[in-house]
Amino acid sequence: MSAESTPEPATPGSAGITGPRHRAARGRRRKPRSRGSRVLRVTSWAAAGIVVLGGTGFGYLYFKLNGNIKSVDINQALGTDRPQNVDNGSQDILVLGSDTRAGSNKKLGGGVDDGSARSDTAMIVHIYEGHKRASVVSIPRDTLVERPACTDSKGRTYPAARSVMFNSAYSTGGAACAVKTVESITGIRMDHYLEVDFAGFQKLIDELGGVGITTTKNIEDPDSHLNLKAGTHTLNGKQALGLVRTRHGVGDGSDLGRIQLQQAFIKALVNQVKELGILTSPKKLYDLADTATKTVTTDSQLGSVADLASFASGLKGISASHMTMVTMPVQYDPADPNRVLLAKTKADLVWKALKADKPIPKSATKGTAQGEAKGVVESS
Repeated sequence: MSAESTPEPATPGSAGITGPRHRAARGRRRKPRSRGSRVLRVTSWAAAGIVVLGGTGFGYLYFKLNGNIKSVDINQALGTDRPQNVDNGSQDILVLGSDTRAGSNKKLGGGVDDGSARSDTAMIVHIYEGHKRASVVSIPRDTLVERPACTDSKGRTYPAARSVMFNSAYSTGGAACAVKTVESITGIRMDHYLEVDFAGFQKLIDELGGVGITTTKNIEDPDSHLNLKAGTHTLNGKQALGLVRTRHGVGDGSDLGRIQLQQAFIKALVNQVKELGILTSPKKLYDLADTATKTVTTDSQLGSVADLASFASGLKGISASHMTMVTMPVQYDPADPNRVLLAKTKADLVWKALKADKPIPKSATKGTAQGEAKGVVESS
């Protein structure tokens, strides 16, 4: 059954009219350490490399990296019809993993090079005031939502749609429509946008030397080209990509199980980066920063090395132990087991907590669909 033919789910929260908000000023950028900002899963350790290189004074390298970064003017595309900004020192960032089939991603993503793309992974990263803690809320791509009318970064407009998969927002209107949909669901204004694709993810993991994990069960999924026996592994880029994409190898075969693996991998990645001596090798640092800046797409406010460096520098105090990771409260769709519906009452508890810059209460996710893959992957 297609998403469009499924009964309409609970109506997400609506976005309000806003004016600009001025965030609390960031502190002075200091020379970062290898513990740099890891909270943004794939993109944060990439940004950490940029922070270091951005502060070296190597003008040529700086401008070369600056030219690598792709950005999207989200504010221009969405205008003023957005949730109100709240000036409480916190920040909210939408992080997307794109499964574009274009270019070097064709082989990794599967299918033909038709230029299409979907948001294979979506996370709202909430940075609390003081930038010492973070909450990460994963949004299942198979959630049936009410997609609002939106305008993409090229000025093309798209009508609203009911009972469609969440990841259709990105494939329909790109980053701007994805942000608009998230803001409509949550009532929270996204301060920033970060996106990374298949090829970039794989190469970044390889340049980091792999990521150590321990699997408590065998994971075998031909669709994601992953075959891991229970035990300790150092995943290369291809294996890491397979892990964060697998949905049939563990749990109940749903996107929710895949999210649990992704969350476990992120924490393993954070712990791994702490032990890496990337600052001892200028070439390794440059290679990492070069790949990162070629890989990441940002909102226009982070569209330069200087801006991205300043942003990442403000996150360097967040460690894995101070990250709370949850899945947006959902329930399986009784009409289609391959889709989920927003558990609006419980989800509202999450959005209320984030708006108030408070921890997400455990009651918000209790009794919701999870995916049955928790504990399969641990840090090695």
